[in-house]
Amino acid sequence: MGLFKKNPFGHYLILKKWLIRIAGAITHRRYRGFNDLQIEGSQVLRDLPETNVLFISNHQTYFADVVAMFHVFNASLSGRDDNIKNIGYLWNPKLNLYYVAAKETMKAGLLPKILAYAGSISIDRTWRAAGKDVNRQVKMSDITNIKRALGDGWVITFPQGTTTPFKPIRKGTAHIIKHYKPIVVPIVIDGFRRSFDKKGIRVKKKNILQTMEIKQPLDIDYDTVTVQEIVEKIEYAIEQHPSFLKVIPESELLAQEELNKQREF
Repeated sequence: MGLFKKNPFGHYLILKKWLIRIAGAITHRRYRGFNDLQIEGSQVLRDLPETNVLFISNHQTYFADVVAMFHVFNASLSGRDDNIKNIGYLWNPKLNLYYVAAKETMKAGLLPKILAYAGSISIDRTWRAAGKDVNRQVKMSDITNIKRALGDGWVITFPQGTTTPFKPIRKGTAHIIKHYKPIVVPIVIDGFRRSFDKKGIRVKKKNILQTMEIKQPLDIDYDTVTVQEIVEKIEYAIEQHPSFLKVIPESELLAQEELNKQREF
């Protein structure tokens, strides 16, 4: 890797590598120390192509979810099976790994700006801004950036666009899948909402079991599938379809409801 080589977004790879190394070393104990991250399916990652892979996941905090995925992805690609023991995997991290995030979130402070350099595709949300509901058109530059990231590597997205559980899937994700035909890998996470604050920066509670299940890629016939069918596939794949509400304990639902009342904007 050349010393001054850049990725398609103009970020210096050597700087990105060191940011991932440092941030990874700082955050490692959040998933293996203060809490215990249980991983399932990490071998799926090693069978994926180098580019045009889209990960879809439910969302529980602003930052802790995606940081955990950076750990798990790099550990798996370094040969570890369902664990993040020994952070030596951070020495040569995957540099063509990106994640979709709200632009206003990634500009809110120094830490988000650092995390943005590490791999954020910052987009303008079409349905919410500054804590208020809005209705604006998708910016084509945002779609172009997601396409550019898929062409360079892997992209993580949270298709509900919110950390509130069981919210509708945004059709923009389905349109991207239909149009660009990526390999779509579902991820289901849990425990992050209980162990971290809303932003995923402060450890709220220790000794919480966190889980991350990486599922097999979705079977999609891109030529015949409709956008609505893709939406439904996503709902089931990341376990956010309304039918999953029936299997969640009432205590958990009440806790989620209380957290929603305390939402930070």
